[in-house]
Amino acid sequence: MPSLARRALYLDVAERLREQIFSRRLEPGSWIDEQRIAAEYGISRTPLREALKVLAVEGLVTMKPRRGAYVTETSVDDVRQVYHLLGLLESDAAATVAACATPAQRAELAALHEQLEREVGRREAFFAVNERIHMALLRVAGNRWAEQMVTDLRKVMKLNRHHSLFKQGRIDESLAEHRALMQAIAARDGQAAARLMRAHFDSGLGAAAAVTPSAAPA
Repeated sequence: MPSLARRALYLDVAERLREQIFSRRLEPGSWIDEQRIAAEYGISRTPLREALKVLAVEGLVTMKPRRGAYVTETSVDDVRQVYHLLGLLESDAAATVAACATPAQRAELAALHEQLEREVGRREAFFAVNERIHMALLRVAGNRWAEQMVTDLRKVMKLNRHHSLFKQGRIDESLAEHRALMQAIAARDGQAAARLMRAHFDSGLGAAAAVTPSAAPA
């Protein structure tokens, strides 16, 4: 029983740190002050260090010998590689969903898309529903390994300072791409669904490049 309690604690600490990283309370590249955070959380450094190991496996934290833990800072190549892999995995899932989804699953995806349409103008809500749609596609496709890989890759993508949807007009473009994708899925056109999903990520990468000071995703 004590081991279960310790496990629950470090997972809770990992989730709290993850939220601070995604909200930019802990900035990419910043050193994680273990003593300060342990005191702030009211815990010992043991569960904190276990939590940092979890985040290191996810790619959110980088452990540096004799220097401690730092929030991972993504490079231009990191972002390009993440978008490339997401495009491959999610385009494959989109093709599977178009060909194999049940009527109930198609209705679920259509309902999520309708919710996305309603969230235009509310950026954070749009981001959240957008991610729910992408993850729902992975779940419906039924490849749990791809779903886990995408989950981890999307965590790394959130480290990027310049999200693709920040570009002026990108939300409208993204919504139009989602509409076309949903039409392909409704038509059971797997090839079109895969092509549209790949194009969706290509556009996202281009938009991420456009909003960085150096004209490259970073």
